[in-house]
Amino acid sequence: MNAAASFQGFTNTACAFYPCHSGIKREFNCLFCYCPLYAYNCPGTYSMLIDRHGQPRKDCSQCRLPHDGYAASWEFIQKWLEQPTLWNSETAHERHQ
Repeated sequence: MNAAASFQGFTNTACAFYPCHSGIKREFNCLFCYCPLYAYNCPGTYSMLIDRHGQPRKDCSQCRLPHDGYAASWEFIQKWLEQPTLWNSETAHERHQ
């Protein structure tokens, strides 16, 4: 990775959870360990679960988009943060049927 793009990601191979997502083909990007799109609608692969308080939550453990390559994941996050819309379980339920 060149110096100009170094802000776009890194791989923390010393992390106890590395790799947290399988199937990554390019450099594993740990920059978005906590995805900034969690609260928003996004095209990522996720499922819904109900927490112990009965609240619907996104389970993004199958999503690879913010981790697959430094430049690709950086561009993906930037694109979806340009016009974010909040995620809600009603629209997510319709999407996953």
